[in-house]
Amino acid sequence: MENTGNPINYTAILLMGVVIVVFLFVYMFIYKRLKIYTQTTENQWDDFMLDIFKIPLLWLLVWIMIKSFAHLFLKDLTVFKHLIHANNIVLILSVGWILMKFVKLGAYLLNKNLDIKASDNLHARRRLTQLTVFQNIADTVIVIVTISVVLMTFDGAKAVGTSLLASAGVAGLIIGFAAQKSIGMFLAGIQIAITQPISLDDVVIVEGEWGRIEEITLTYVVVKIWDERRLMLPVNYFLEKPFQNWTRTSADIMGTVFFYVGYDLPVQAIRDFVPEILKDNPNWDKRVFNVQITNTNELYKEMRILVSSSDASKNWDLRTEVREKVIDFIQANYPDCFAKVRLNHKNVQANVQ
Repeated sequence: MENTGNPINYTAILLMGVVIVVFLFVYMFIYKRLKIYTQTTENQWDDFMLDIFKIPLLWLLVWIMIKSFAHLFLKDLTVFKHLIHANNIVLILSVGWILMKFVKLGAYLLNKNLDIKASDNLHARRRLTQLTVFQNIADTVIVIVTISVVLMTFDGAKAVGTSLLASAGVAGLIIGFAAQKSIGMFLAGIQIAITQPISLDDVVIVEGEWGRIEEITLTYVVVKIWDERRLMLPVNYFLEKPFQNWTRTSADIMGTVFFYVGYDLPVQAIRDFVPEILKDNPNWDKRVFNVQITNTNELYKEMRILVSSSDASKNWDLRTEVREKVIDFIQANYPDCFAKVRLNHKNVQANVQ
């Protein structure tokens, strides 16, 4: 008869279950006490660290307990090696998870001094973009290595796990032919993190839409359009196609408002009126203001009003306010001076007949 090994020690298994339950209660009690303590401290990194390591650390401690009980009480069972194997997989996954949390903690510590809400936040946005992209890269590497190590614990899949770690050149060549576009986007994400043609919160015009860079990943970029829509673009779009970046070197921006008016409109009256709009206006940074005639044709003249602001959002609001008030001013004081298409009365009658 086949040897089925020693009988299962149900008392040991029950004891292990009781100890784990008691440990969970003790662990949660200690966690809540630490949570109360960290809320009383001035810094916030300890709260963040306590939250992100709560579950991964619990996994690791439970693994230690199961491993100890298995060696003490279940060593003679036939399922012992399978139990240890599963336990080892849990350990590998826990370590990978903890490493990802360390990456997240490092990114948090580097990000916490960046003031992304400041009016001149160019440096902060560039640093945040780099940290976000490289955090994604680090997480991807950790996931690949963790899966490879898990595969290497199986005899049948050991070759696959080894090849993922040791044969990166051959694997890269095969994957390169099979997924050139995906790898191209991955490399484009790294290139954007280094060269930074765009940064988080940059004001851009892409595909004829005005918006802000909301998210940058290794494969795609999310542009938040002014009307709350999201424009999803592949990351290599910003390396291969032209687009406008209004905040590439500075958050300061100048905006234009165009009017098409008749030749009889006195431009000086507009030059005298616009300062009344800009006076004490929180959206104007007091750098630039100008009114000029920039073009003419046989029907009208083009009048441009140039105003500056500390950022694109304020400039948008300022331009709309200037546009509305100048239109009302012209309508109230020079109603006949808007651009008109003049028709010859005799030619109109002839066409009607």
